[in-house]
Amino acid sequence: MTGTPHAPPRSTRRTQAERTAETRAKIIEACIACIGELGFQRTTAAEITRRAGVTWGAVQHQFGDKDGILSAVLEDSFARFAERLTQIPDQAAPLAERVDAFVERAWDHFGSDHYRSTFEILLSVETVSDGGAPIWQGEMFRRWNEIWSGVFSDTQLSGPASIVLQRYTVAALTGIAAMRMLEETGGQHRIEELALLKETLLHTLQRQESVFTIAR
Repeated sequence: MTGTPHAPPRSTRRTQAERTAETRAKIIEACIACIGELGFQRTTAAEITRRAGVTWGAVQHQFGDKDGILSAVLEDSFARFAERLTQIPDQAAPLAERVDAFVERAWDHFGSDHYRSTFEILLSVETVSDGGAPIWQGEMFRRWNEIWSGVFSDTQLSGPASIVLQRYTVAALTGIAAMRMLEETGGQHRIEELALLKETLLHTLQRQESVFTIAR
């Protein structure tokens, strides 16, 4: 008995936009992996294209040059950072729970191999705006402040006090990440350091303005 033959499944063809996005992602990931393994100075355009499995023409089409790739890596890092920080309880949750989640999600970013490569780019590339401040700094703090304001706006810190606390938090996380890069060990210390940061933030947010002496 012969059954009704089934038509072969149709092949799913990717759109040009999907192929472009895939190529772009490959190049960015190849750059991150190369910096992570070889360091910034030994990360060449030729090595990036080799790892990504693309031609230099494809890189130029997507990014223009190596500096364009590095800028895209920074943008990708900022996007990952912002996405992680959205995974935080809203203001209906107790302050301690929000502080804990905020630090944990932020550390997911600062403690990642992705940020390690990003950090090397930030230290090595001349990305200074007309005002003298690094371009990445304004973008990072803009996104950081958006999330911070949504999570901790009920603490009623003034603008200057909030900025001081935010910069302190970034500095602490950056320092812990730098120690991780230098030591490659000390996981228990990082747990304790993050716990201390959470305690400091919670204590400061609860006391609000009384702990700040803002220079005028």
